[in-house]
Amino acid sequence: MTHSRTLLSILEWICNDIVGHIPSHTFRNFYYRNIAQIQLGKDSTISMHCKLSTFSRIIIKDNTAINQEVFLDGRGKLTIGNNVNIGRNVHFYTAQHNANSPDFAYVEKAITIKDNVWIASDVIIIPGVTVGEGAVLAAGAVVTKDVTPYTIVGGNPAKFIKKRTKNLKYKTKWAALFY
Repeated sequence: MTHSRTLLSILEWICNDIVGHIPSHTFRNFYYRNIAQIQLGKDSTISMHCKLSTFSRIIIKDNTAINQEVFLDGRGKLTIGNNVNIGRNVHFYTAQHNANSPDFAYVEKAITIKDNVWIASDVIIIPGVTVGEGAVLAAGAVVTKDVTPYTIVGGNPAKFIKKRTKNLKYKTKWAALFY
């Protein structure tokens, strides 16, 4: 293992096993922005007990709330838009193995979450997915394909349920001093 890779492993361990358990949103965000170099937007927050991988490839824009126990995988690049609400225990996977490859090839693909998306608890999003603006991913959904803007999807695999209003006026801004 190279020195830079060793240093990144130590940084990831500190982030996930120490900083992620500190009950101060202010301290965690300072660490994520200034030490881990995550692009974390204005008034966005990552709650306690989240796990992060490959920080330099994670971009979180403004007014985004990420609940507890979320896995943010930046190996294939993860971009989360403005005003996104992410429920507890959501998993973003940007890398996987190709089960049909003779050598079980490792594959990375970006995940993009557009603005004003609501991702309910226990959702899994696999590599290469783009979630359109204003979409809702229902609790427990397994998202294997792109999601059309302003639609609600759910199930395993996630399927269209109904359209969502385009007249969204709320801002996702949530952060307690100690949480």
